Amino acid sequence: MGRFVGHGELGASWLLEVSKDTLKRDPGMKKVCIIGTGQTEVGEHWDKSILHLAHEAVTSALLDAHVESVDALFVGNMLSGALSGQENLAAAVADFSGLRNIEAIKTEAACASGAAALRMGYTAVASGLHDRVLVLGVEKMTNTLGHDTTAALGMAADAVYETFQGVSFTALNALMMQRYVWQYDVPDTGLAGFSINAHRNGCHNPHAMFRHAITEEDYSRSRVISSPLCVLDSSPICDGAAAVVLCAAGSSSLSDGSRYVAPVTILGSAAATDTLAVHDRSDPLRLAAVELSTQQALAQAGAGLDNVDFLELHDAFSILGAMSLEAVGYAEPGTGWRYAMDGYIDIEGDLPVSTQGGLKSRGHPVGATGVYQAVEAVKQLQGLAGPNQVPNAALGMIQNIGGSGASVYTHILGI
Repeated sequence: MGRFVGHGELGASWLLEVSKDTLKRDPGMKKVCIIGTGQTEVGEHWDKSILHLAHEAVTSALLDAHVESVDALFVGNMLSGALSGQENLAAAVADFSGLRNIEAIKTEAACASGAAALRMGYTAVASGLHDRVLVLGVEKMTNTLGHDTTAALGMAADAVYETFQGVSFTALNALMMQRYVWQYDVPDTGLAGFSINAHRNGCHNPHAMFRHAITEEDYSRSRVISSPLCVLDSSPICDGAAAVVLCAAGSSSLSDGSRYVAPVTILGSAAATDTLAVHDRSDPLRLAAVELSTQQALAQAGAGLDNVDFLELHDAFSILGAMSLEAVGYAEPGTGWRYAMDGYIDIEGDLPVSTQGGLKSRGHPVGATGVYQAVEAVKQLQGLAGPNQVPNAALGMIQNIGGSGASVYTHILGI
């Protein structure tokens, strides 16, 4: 569905060539399906611990998949040690949720921890190591003081050359936004379209933290946090958990007669990295790891940008929304903000983005975000997205970013 207008190196001939090469290198990889999903509401869960949140999502996903056990558990989480005092989290979740005696591993890739866990689960099933696994993303962020939470989130940046110098993670994104606005002559409310779109979609998501619409006027009056970045440019501090059950195509788990909807297949899974510090990049406004992981995931899926019906991108800050559209290849550098303002990313637009509210409206419980994206993509592809349903959705891309673009995971999902 998306109109391809981006960088030349992402052209169709390049994708076709790499796709063939990928097929040659991985002839024995099994097809991986998502057969169950679960999620909690995103918000401030004062009455629930990180283990209670995890258990709620795990139980819901297992019930949805019509299974009682899995071979392994992969948990995406960034801050359990820093904010909840609980490391060895995967074993703790397995114990608390009645899944003892299985392999259980926590993955950490900053805000991309959830997608990193999804990739680990995908790899375990695709390789034949396991037949059925559960992937969980969980984060508990609201029980600590704001200063402590901000300091913990700063660990996603370069400890020596960024955070030690007093720069917060929010300030880093503000610096990128400031450069973008100056370099491309963007008006004061130019990036508002990403937040407006996210909130409009989040209104209809019962699991979203913010279920109210906003206007360009609301955005213009929003309090500045770190110039020019304001409150309505930013995703919230919050708690939440989401889970998916994966199995191999042909598995007995797919033959359950009580299943009413088709399983969703992970057609492509890719990961890439960039410099940890923004100042080490040749161009601070280029998300190179987004470019590379997009190319690899699409090639593995045998698809091009025009085949993607919707995109769940990492809009932790509105500037990342614009930069991601450009890095993926839908917009030329410096024009991503226009696509949001012109309706290109609306549900009815050429490329629906953040279809259930994204990180801005649904919320961004950092280590869980990548799995929330997977759950939401599954609902779209199964025609279960309610008022936010993208018509005839058959292929979706989900993308999760860790740090300021240092770790990026891209997955292509389809029916």
